[in-house]
Amino acid sequence: MRICVIGTGYVGLVAAACFAKMGHDVVGVDADERKMRLLRDGISPIHEPGLDELLTRHLGARLAFASALDDQLSADLVFLAVGTREAADGSTDLRDLRRAAVEVAKRLPDGAVVVNKSTAPVGTGEALRALVAANRPPDARFHMAVNPEFLRQGFAVEDFLRPARIVIGAEDEPAAQALSDLYRPLARPIHLTDMRSAELIKYAANAFLAVKISFINSIADLCERTGADVEHVAEAVGADPRIGHGCLRPGLGFGGSCPPKDTVSLLHQARRAGCDAPVVAAARAVNAERPRLMLRRLERLVGGIAGRRIALFGLAFKGGTDDIRESRGMELARMLSDAGAHLRAYDPAATPRARATMPELVCSESPYQAAGRAEAAVIAADWDEFKQLDLRRLRAVMARPLVIDGCNLWALDEAARAGLEYHSVGRQAVSGDERAQSRRPQPTPPLDEAWQAALAPRGA
Repeated sequence: MRICVIGTGYVGLVAAACFAKMGHDVVGVDADERKMRLLRDGISPIHEPGLDELLTRHLGARLAFASALDDQLSADLVFLAVGTREAADGSTDLRDLRRAAVEVAKRLPDGAVVVNKSTAPVGTGEALRALVAANRPPDARFHMAVNPEFLRQGFAVEDFLRPARIVIGAEDEPAAQALSDLYRPLARPIHLTDMRSAELIKYAANAFLAVKISFINSIADLCERTGADVEHVAEAVGADPRIGHGCLRPGLGFGGSCPPKDTVSLLHQARRAGCDAPVVAAARAVNAERPRLMLRRLERLVGGIAGRRIALFGLAFKGGTDDIRESRGMELARMLSDAGAHLRAYDPAATPRARATMPELVCSESPYQAAGRAEAAVIAADWDEFKQLDLRRLRAVMARPLVIDGCNLWALDEAARAGLEYHSVGRQAVSGDERAQSRRPQPTPPLDEAWQAALAPRGA
């Protein structure tokens, strides 16, 4: 098939490269000329494992990039994959999407399918259809569909080529057939539905994942207070097939480009429809508190932030990407800086983006350099590099071997053997004079008076 992808951000660029790998002729279009120059040279503007290899292999063969649409667009399928930002009132800013639809409409071949891959509120597909029709000759035929993405940054290529499911919301049979034919070689489950349902599926999925993350973080807080271990709790709870293990890892909360803005948009859509989504609102409230809880814990452990030398590992919103949107690490960096800390940060990929956003941030070339003479180190992203750190070397370079791990990257006994004072999420703290967590006395869960009376020795 001949495919045109409008927008070369995370979604559009991965889609274009993967469609080319699937054997289709693809053109990616983006008005950002700097990005286009990089892509024409085979250089990805984003950090995404596997993407550079796809660009190198298919560029100039099945894959091309342009900064503007041809006057005579030659495509069977046109994917709209432009950004949809959060507006000030919580609604979704669709200006770029509408602009792209108008430009496509003026050049769309007869009978082509326009596919919205951008995340947009329920009803957007129908609105786009009307917009395209208004900018086409009255007798020109085209078809409309919605095809949401479910890509995890850091695993986007893998997720595109081996998705858990493919959702196609089509207005008619030709659109449904064209997209089904496109994705059938992937041999993955295809869910055919109407456009409005497809749009809501995207929001519902991201909101549910956000709820799971906030839920396990609340349980982690309870574990710390009662002496339970959240890792054991999450493992057993996730073993229930009705629940599953996905997104049951405690930490600093969700970030990135999708869950934060998508949950806001879902709440806005619910209000406009005259209903509430209190579970989603609660998940956002729990998430907003996570960085502040980390800051208060650090302040308590080091005896105040001002003047303290602090190392921060992780500026991307998670490991495997250079995306700093809604990053917990960046939020912590700003909080620590505002509190007067002498901060040194390290991230394997996100440093250039972080410096562009926060020029005063001091970044190091390695985690050990960042931790040099530090009184505490905070881990804010789950990079594999951090999992594999030499903990004894880390201890040796620090002024005080205090680590607060917001991602639970290390086993408790491993941190203790290395001589670290190690605090994680939902687990009991260990210090270097211990050889195993089991030797550390566990706090006694609080009991109400009735239980205390029942458990008291007889005759007391």
